[in-house]
Amino acid sequence: MESDDGRLRTFIEGFDRILEGGIPQGHVVLVAGTPGTMKSSISYYMLYNHAVEHDRTSVYVTLEQSRESLLRQMEKMGMDSEKVKDKLHVLDLAIIRKKLKEIAGGSSWLHVFKTYLANLKQNLDFDLLVIDSMEVLETMAEIRNRRTDLFYLFEWLRDLGATVFLISESSSERLIEGKFDEGYLSDGIITLKMQVIRDVEMQRRIRCVKMRETNHDPSYYSLLFNNGRFQVTRVISE
Repeated sequence: MESDDGRLRTFIEGFDRILEGGIPQGHVVLVAGTPGTMKSSISYYMLYNHAVEHDRTSVYVTLEQSRESLLRQMEKMGMDSEKVKDKLHVLDLAIIRKKLKEIAGGSSWLHVFKTYLANLKQNLDFDLLVIDSMEVLETMAEIRNRRTDLFYLFEWLRDLGATVFLISESSSERLIEGKFDEGYLSDGIITLKMQVIRDVEMQRRIRCVKMRETNHDPSYYSLLFNNGRFQVTRVISE
């Protein structure tokens, strides 16, 4: 269940304890990591479980992968899209472009995209939003003055009235090294990476780098996926 102080569970076994029960509602959180670290899977997994366990409405916007490809991937991981079809809405770039044409009227892509999300919020009243990915969003929006434009984008996302997850193809080092970038603007940063254990073995790891309003453990944990559930364990070997 949702905790008394309004935190949202990640449903990753062991990870919510690290976050004092979960992610504070209304936060804008970066889910960052290199390819293959399961950023999309973890983000969808959170939305899926909130739909199943708490009947929460959510929207997953995929700007890279097609809707059909994403849902096939999640089905293989044991997440039945039919089960949550009325609560978890997956939109891809093709669907969004079609809708954007109807409301464009010469406005910038970012302005129209924000109008589209605001309309979705009004119509669906969703609680959680995933945007996959930050880099494609920037490219589509033709962001030039990055510091200023990202500042106003993050403020707009907070005003949307939902908990937002932005997927980013970035390492934690990049996110925290530059002042005014998305690492500083976000309320939370969860990073994933592939760690070499031996010459023939890799291990996925997860870390909460930052989470405002939370006394969190910043250590890396091993990330495992078994029987349809994500879980974390203490790192034992290097």
